[in-house]
Amino acid sequence: MSRIVMKFGGTSVANVERIKNVAAHVKREVDAGNEVAVVVSAMAGATNQLVAWTKEASPIHDAREYDAIVASGEQVTSGLLAISLQAAGVPARSFQGWQIPLKTDAAHGAARIADIEGDTLISRMTDGQVPVIAGFQGVGPDNRISTLGRGGSDTSAVAVAAAVKADRCDIYTDVDGVYTTDPRIVPQAQRLNKIAFEEMLEMASLGAKVMQVRSVEMAMVHKVRVFVRSSFDAPDAAQTGPDGQPLGTLICDEDEIVESQVVTGIAYSKDEAQITLRRVADRPGVAAGVFGPLAEASINVDMIVQNISEDGKTTDITFTLPTSDQARAIEILNAKKAEIGFEALNTEADACKVSVIGIGMRSHAGVAAQAFQALAKRGVNIRAITTSEIKISVLIDTAFAELAVRTLHSVYGLDKA
Repeated sequence: MSRIVMKFGGTSVANVERIKNVAAHVKREVDAGNEVAVVVSAMAGATNQLVAWTKEASPIHDAREYDAIVASGEQVTSGLLAISLQAAGVPARSFQGWQIPLKTDAAHGAARIADIEGDTLISRMTDGQVPVIAGFQGVGPDNRISTLGRGGSDTSAVAVAAAVKADRCDIYTDVDGVYTTDPRIVPQAQRLNKIAFEEMLEMASLGAKVMQVRSVEMAMVHKVRVFVRSSFDAPDAAQTGPDGQPLGTLICDEDEIVESQVVTGIAYSKDEAQITLRRVADRPGVAAGVFGPLAEASINVDMIVQNISEDGKTTDITFTLPTSDQARAIEILNAKKAEIGFEALNTEADACKVSVIGIGMRSHAGVAAQAFQALAKRGVNIRAITTSEIKISVLIDTAFAELAVRTLHSVYGLDKA
């Protein structure tokens, strides 16, 4: 017998028929003798509609009331799934975030989990009942409903799994696992049987949309084994592969991966803007003067390149950030122009970040050179480069994004099964 947390996203619970299909997946695990808790998202499109109504009521609104509105989508889903499970003969009860309680900080709309009590859920599970938990939400210090930001149901599921000491957390989605890259760009992309937490964290933060970054961080901290699986597989179909593990991709500790490839996957993000400050005074504190105000505005800066002039008196600073933050960043920097001391600000939005990821890179030399040579042969110019122990990212023109992804996927042998 295992203790399992099952999470189902919006496409998996898009309508009542899909919710009944989810109930069949849950019943299968219960019938196998497992203790099960379920975390659900809002039905596909429901949150977008709630956000639209909120903005229609008032473009500027109280964040606490915003949370009260958008959290209702998951409440509906949890109730419908509990009813569907009861109809299928499975004892079930819905829970909202505040009923567990899942406690968060006071950052309404983008709250972070502070604490979660697992005793109530464990008691229900050991008694044979399935708790159906509304994801994406909790309760803040002000005793008001709080939400975790878009995609927060993944984080809810991992937090619940940690709280109840689950053997695994199954994330059911509209894909059947984590792939070496986007199969829409590279049809030869392979599904990974296992991927290390660190690799998945890089993949998620660098453009892969399979899991939310914060959920991977939490899984890594609490050592929660996560399976990414497809909810569109028939509930009565074979659920394990030749190795006896559930079908899909296991996100786990590096120690569980016996022998890793040098490169595990290629991620990309087209939502990149580039800003360059020209002829900035080269003096101590100038970088803090540039990036401090951006950090205070919660603008995440990624690649940073600094070039010193020949006379050593001025420097050019180039950095990237999400396109959605470009206008705000320009406004902030122009307001600080005299204080920072730059002569000109140039910006471009037509940029793409392509990243090579793999824990095997730690012990292999020449991985970066291989990427640069392959891109050069295809005529792809690199604007900026950043690296870590397990990642190489290059900034290129968006027009070359798909060519670069296909080239790198092939050069590292990821096309092969």
